[in-house]
Amino acid sequence: MPLHLIKLCVGAESIVDMEEWIAERRAAKRARGIADEQTHRTRMIPKRAGEIVGGGSLYWVIKGHVAARQNVLDIRPLTDAEGISRCDIVLEPTMIPVMPRPHRPFQGWRYLKTEDAPQDLTGARRKVAEMPEELRRELSEMGLL
Repeated sequence: MPLHLIKLCVGAESIVDMEEWIAERRAAKRARGIADEQTHRTRMIPKRAGEIVGGGSLYWVIKGHVAARQNVLDIRPLTDAEGISRCDIVLEPTMIPVMPRPHRPFQGWRYLKTEDAPQDLTGARRKVAEMPEELRRELSEMGLL
């Protein structure tokens, strides 16, 4: 079973907001002649990267709820211009909505086991994915989802 990461999404108000931000950043990279892959830079390098790449996802907490995930394509350690070790998490740009689940704030990222990860809003759950995101959050808080 793959291992996943979970991280707070700071600044985005919704999945759509995050998708727009991703599209803008990728377009800016293309305009500068840089590969338009989506990366998320972190300070800490996951020690269990081998368990994440090739099946794991990065789950995003948006406005206090686990709301969506992106497949992890690669994890690349690097050293920045100041000589500080960092890590680029290379992500598939597609956001996959998941069953909303409240989550407390935390710093950095955390590991997330597959059995603890929320289910995707696909198949029979597709109708839930068609609801406005704010409504999904509210229903989740009431325990109705």
